[in-house]
Amino acid sequence: MRNDSFKDFVLDQLGAMPDLTGKAMFGGYGLYHRASFFGIIHKGRLFFKTNDMTQPMYRSRGMQPFRPSARQTLKRYYEVPVDILEDPRDLAAWAQHAAVPPSAQLVLPFSAPLPASLGYGDLSVIAGTET
Repeated sequence: MRNDSFKDFVLDQLGAMPDLTGKAMFGGYGLYHRASFFGIIHKGRLFFKTNDMTQPMYRSRGMQPFRPSARQTLKRYYEVPVDILEDPRDLAAWAQHAAVPPSAQLVLPFSAPLPASLGYGDLSVIAGTET
């Protein structure tokens, strides 16, 4: 019988994150924000997807990449530090950085106003982040 208490703790900590779903995988549990796979819960540890901008935050704290086996390392997924895991606000912020690609987090510079036929709701289509 699997112990799901850590998974339940993580999901509770991330409870305020909208559109959070998960499913069993890798002998653990995968976390999704909408259709974006961003986290792995495995053997009582939480790993978030990193990118070139966020990976240094993990490495500077001595966090290691996800190693599902001795022969495999997923170099984009790093363990979340315990102090971040224990604070729901910090965890939600780190989860957001893991779930949303850096290009979607950046404000696009517009030199001219948007055409009247194009509303601000259409910016997600332009940025490629539509849901």
